[in-house]
Amino acid sequence: MTEDAVVDGPDQELLTIGAFAARARLSAKALRLYDRLGLLAPAHVDEASGYRYYRAGQVEQARLVAMLRQLDMPLARIAEVVGAGDGPAAAGLLGAYWADVEARVAGQRTLAEYLRGRLSGRSSEMYGKFTVETVEVPAQVVISEKRHTLADELPAWIGAALGRLEEAARECGGMAGVPYVAYHAEVSMESDGPAEACVPVADEAAARAWAERRGRAWETAVRVEPARRLAYTRITKAQVAHPQILAAFEAVEEWMAARGLTATGPCRELYFADWEASGPGDPVCDVAFPVS
Repeated sequence: MTEDAVVDGPDQELLTIGAFAARARLSAKALRLYDRLGLLAPAHVDEASGYRYYRAGQVEQARLVAMLRQLDMPLARIAEVVGAGDGPAAAGLLGAYWADVEARVAGQRTLAEYLRGRLSGRSSEMYGKFTVETVEVPAQVVISEKRHTLADELPAWIGAALGRLEEAARECGGMAGVPYVAYHAEVSMESDGPAEACVPVADEAAARAWAERRGRAWETAVRVEPARRLAYTRITKAQVAHPQILAAFEAVEEWMAARGLTATGPCRELYFADWEASGPGDPVCDVAFPVS
């Protein structure tokens, strides 16, 4: 086989890498990269010369890979789209990826606006949107599940962990208070906490028996939380998203500092409403600090 194109039917025409690159409007370097990444393999490689040949029918696939890379799509997801072929399945994979991108950009846009407010000295204006109050919480028996997790995994883990604990509460005399998540250290994309999902229950003896059966699975524990005073602000489902929730935590801290109050335990989020049934503007969560 020579460097010239070899014709073997309309879409079966074999092209040298140079000819194929020109037809696909890509560089030979890009085609070698796609081959190395497993995204677009040559139709034939000459064993003697090492020349790569592509079929004319691969042009559209090459252009598709190039355009998907322009969307900053991860290589694994590009492989899924290409593997799905043309049609609804591939379009659905692309749509799912782009929805993820838009959600991430929306979060970054909100974070940028939040940081601009802080950097421009408008913190008090942001904090003024939150009403902070205190509430006395009696001593509670709590079953819990602790985990080191980064911010991107946190929402899914909270839902799953609270679901497991609420199910377990049935064995422990039933729920006796609002489920909450306590943060023993910062949870972000660089810091993994840990965070602790907690559910108050009615029967301490049954709770300890449950924990004994569970052993160390899911890092479960039982403890008696002493009576506490909480400083809190109530937020909507939309405000639970990062970074809106940061402003809520900081508003409570600002309120505490102005009144000489000190945090006596980890900050927490108390989820008192049905998350799935709530809309973006519905109150669902109290952001709180134990104080003295």
